[in-house]
Amino acid sequence: MFWFKQGLCFLPVFLVIWSSSTFIISYLIALFRHDVDIIFPYISDTGANPPESCIFGLMTFISACAGIATIYARYKYVEKLSGDTRVVNPCLNKTAFVLGIFSCLGMCIVATFQETAVTEVHDVGALMFFVSGILYIILQSVISYQAYPFGSSMSVCRVRSGIATIAFLAFFPTFICAFFVTQTTLHRQKDDKDYPFHLASAVCEWIVAFSFICYFLTYIDDFKLFTLRVKTEFQE
Repeated sequence: MFWFKQGLCFLPVFLVIWSSSTFIISYLIALFRHDVDIIFPYISDTGANPPESCIFGLMTFISACAGIATIYARYKYVEKLSGDTRVVNPCLNKTAFVLGIFSCLGMCIVATFQETAVTEVHDVGALMFFVSGILYIILQSVISYQAYPFGSSMSVCRVRSGIATIAFLAFFPTFICAFFVTQTTLHRQKDDKDYPFHLASAVCEWIVAFSFICYFLTYIDDFKLFTLRVKTEFQE
């Protein structure tokens, strides 16, 4: 059996590949059409104008759906692990699940409301995505330590903690520097007064986004160990 057919590991594999492709493809199209600058535009800038906005919206929505499926599968896996060993706090697992769903909802909002069309709603969705997503991976790191040695290995726990720390630290310059960015144009000049703030915010935004992607890579080995089944019951 091929390794990606073991258990449910195809879920995080698909999520990582598809999400990475979403960011890269929309960036390359926007760059080819000269809609953005080559040096670190905001991720949303790459999906602001058609046709890349259409591709970005569709692919991001699919990523959000794959994210929901992966987060739910992780939740059920930890629930089963906790039921058998009682090493993980069920409330912690449920809280992480809710935060993960909110993060995916934020992705859908970002994909649906482009920053150049409905800026306020787009910003709320981005904030929901980043804050909920960071809290989710932090709680999952805590859960990984609680489940050890029944869950992941200690090396995986440390990798997850490292990725969560990077995302947490990168979020603050993303959020703070964005307040000092006064221009909303897609093309920036190095002599703009707010260019350093734009550059710092955009770079850290890409770091946070790919931290999420790298975090789901650590799920692959865990997801090889289980499957989910749907049980149908008829009401009398």
